[in-house]
Amino acid sequence: MNTEKLIIKTYNAATHLRKASDRQIKTALQQLAASLEANSGVLLRANKKDVAKQEADNPRTDRLLLNEQRIKAIANSIRNISKLPDPSGDTLTERTLPNGLQLKKITVPLGVVGAIYESRPNVTFDIAALCIRSRNAAVLKGSSEAEHTNQAAIRLIKKILQQNDIHPDCITLLPSDRESVKELFTATRYIDVLIPRGSDSLIRFVRDNSRVPVIETGAGVCHVYVEKTADLSMALDIVVNAKVSRPSVCNAMDTLLVDAAAAPAFLQQLHPLFAQHSVEIFAEPQAYRLLKGYPHLQKATADDFGREFLSLKCAVKVVKNIDEALQHIQQYSTKHSEAIVSSSTGQCKRFVKEVDAAAVYTNASTRFTDGEEFGLGAEIGISTQKLHARGPFALEKLVTEKWIITGNGQIR
Repeated sequence: MNTEKLIIKTYNAATHLRKASDRQIKTALQQLAASLEANSGVLLRANKKDVAKQEADNPRTDRLLLNEQRIKAIANSIRNISKLPDPSGDTLTERTLPNGLQLKKITVPLGVVGAIYESRPNVTFDIAALCIRSRNAAVLKGSSEAEHTNQAAIRLIKKILQQNDIHPDCITLLPSDRESVKELFTATRYIDVLIPRGSDSLIRFVRDNSRVPVIETGAGVCHVYVEKTADLSMALDIVVNAKVSRPSVCNAMDTLLVDAAAAPAFLQQLHPLFAQHSVEIFAEPQAYRLLKGYPHLQKATADDFGREFLSLKCAVKVVKNIDEALQHIQQYSTKHSEAIVSSSTGQCKRFVKEVDAAAVYTNASTRFTDGEEFGLGAEIGISTQKLHARGPFALEKLVTEKWIITGNGQIR
């Protein structure tokens, strides 16, 4: 079946999903979680085929990889989504006009959500579960890297939907070839929004070529700024966590900024901690001198300060003060997640006020920018734009608004 016909089938199935009962939807999601755990072997075998196609040093391999622990985490995430309240049907405004017209504004599903994403097979489950819970149909376009895993996931999802009398076509996986992308970009009649999740190049490509409205989930060039009054022990914990806990994700630290007054002591203490994890450092001249002798040290170029590394690499720069730090962040930030470590309440307040990002931290790791961590459930991605959604793009934002007007014969 060609791509356009698949999209039209999903569009038609969206009506059936909106009519499903809340009990049907919750039960389907709970059964999907249980089925995912029960059929982990099927998914792992499919995933093994995809991983085998990757080069050993490809940083995307970690994103692609499934194991029993990650499958269990996905299943638990789906269970959590099933427990969240339906975001559609909420009354936002209600009033009666002087002419007797009764107005009500309610939340309703977006309709059909398109998603295009790279590598991560868990995204297939996350988006499907979020869309089912919010009564949105979904057209998914995964990458060829995760083709076998995504196909196994969709078969599992469709089977559970059918068992619960929910139209299985409400969740569709498009072929992994490039031709299907063109169809996705022009399906303005059938897809309401398109959400890219992946590298900066993917997001730019979608934004520049799609005729379907795009909600960006942007790449994360994330900074941690260690201000001169920072508790160095706290700063070390935050910086190491932000870089090494899971370097392949968008909320990992890419650039470390350190006040000149704190840099000698801080970088000396950071040296062995980063060395334990073989973190490769791209340092500007002053930081390079202070880190001399570090086994994985390179001189930074200007391009290194705008890079989303997605690996055990980061840029390091010594700055004169908070003014220079803020100027650097303004120049290189992708407006995802930015952090300051400081004992000065005034400097923290200034940082929060002046930094333009979806998530701004004081004395905490950037690694918390995540729907689950924020108590929102799983997410489609982290939105770095300012229209409709910003920050973790989770269940609560998969709705739009509808006005309902009730009259008794009024005319204008």
